[in-house]
Order: sequence, then C-alpha cells, then structure tokens
Amino acid sequence: MKSTIQDKTKLVNSVFSKVYKKYDLMNDIMSLGVHRIWKKKLIDWMNPQFNDNLIDVASGTGDIAKLFSKKINNLNKVSCVEPNNDMYLAGKDNLKKFANITWHKAKAEKLPFNNDTFDFYTISFGIRNVSDINLSLKEALRVLKPGGRFMCLEFSKVNNEMINFLYQNYSKTIPIIGKYIVGSSKPYDYLVESINKFYSQKELVNLMKQNGFSNIEYRNLSSGISAIHSGWKI
Repeated sequence: MKSTIQDKTKLVNSVFSKVYKKYDLMNDIMSLGVHRIWKKKLIDWMNPQFNDNLIDVASGTGDIAKLFSKKINNLNKVSCVEPNNDMYLAGKDNLKKFANITWHKAKAEKLPFNNDTFDFYTISFGIRNVSDINLSLKEALRVLKPGGRFMCLEFSKVNNEMINFLYQNYSKTIPIIGKYIVGSSKPYDYLVESINKFYSQKELVNLMKQNGFSNIEYRNLSSGISAIHSGWKI
C-alpha cells in the first residue's frame, strides 16, 4: 500500500510539472470553456458571506480562490494549498495582486493549519489526485470550524447513456490534443484514466459520511460529467 501511495504521489507530481505552463489553456480547450461555468456554480452554491474564510486545496493556478475573493470584494482571507512546486509558483504569481490570498506548499493529507480554522474548504478537480482520499477528508474535517462546509468539484459519472457514449469517445482525443498543445500525451493519458477510475457520486457521498461529514448533498453538472459535493462539519 505504501509503495502504491508513493508511486501515485510521484506520478501526479510529474504530470503537473509537465503541464503547468499550459494548464489553463488546456482546461479551456478540453472543456470548451465549460470548467469556468462549473467553478462559478460552485461559488454560487457556497454563497460566501463577509468574514467567511476559505482554504482552497490543490489550488492549481488559483481559479477558485480568485472567484471566491472577487465574490466578496477581496476582503476575506483565502489560504491556497498546492503540493506541486511548479504549480505553486505559477499560482502564486498569477494571484500576486491579491493581498488577501496566501499560498502554502503542502499536501491535502497534511495541512499546515490548526484545528477549527476555516469556514469553507474547497478542492476543485484535485481530490482524485490525492494519494490517500480518506486521510485528505479527515484533514478537511479537522481544519474546518464547527459549522464549516466542505465543497468538492470533481469529474464524476455521466447519467445519460447517449451523452456518456459521446463523452467517452471525446475523451480518447484528449491525449492527442495534449501532445499537440503541451508536447506530451502522457499527462492526459493519466487524466482520462484517473477520471474513469474515480468514485461515483454516491460512492463519494459514502466516503464523506465515513470520514465525519454531515448533511451531504451533491449536484450534477453537464449530466454528471462533473459534480459538486457539499458536506458540513457538525
């Protein structure tokens, strides 16, 4: 088990080190820009208020942190956490004008924060890349305040047979696009494989429940191509 976790950590780290320069461009191309709508829906469902603070884990280039910050006029504190050094530096540079946003190089499984610190925890297209999802969920629960909310945006399982057929066939072209844009198909071979192997909506609900979250809900986006999961620390 330990070697498997170490192998996945190395693999994911190498993937993001290869794609970080074209990360946003590839996301726009692969999703035809729809990932930006999904992220906005996440923030809209959160409905953050003044004085709510956020930890955004696997921040990448900081899309969620930026949307959250702008929602409340850049007045609330946001802590971005990113494990990959190249992505961390890119994200930090991308949001350097936001004085209310701080960056931390750390893993979801071991967050450098005290218990009961945050009102919101978000992870967007990052939870399927963690090496230990149960430990990551336990850490999310730990750093949230009582009454705090966990929100996860992730690729999921399509609930329409025809859309799923089209989606699976489109997915086969993603490594080809990646090779043209990034110069390597391997990161996108991993992307497609990781999506196919990831939990269903209900399986993720059960994992959240097993790790201490309450009042869990999810909303499908684009017929389940992605989904938002929400859970509370009671």
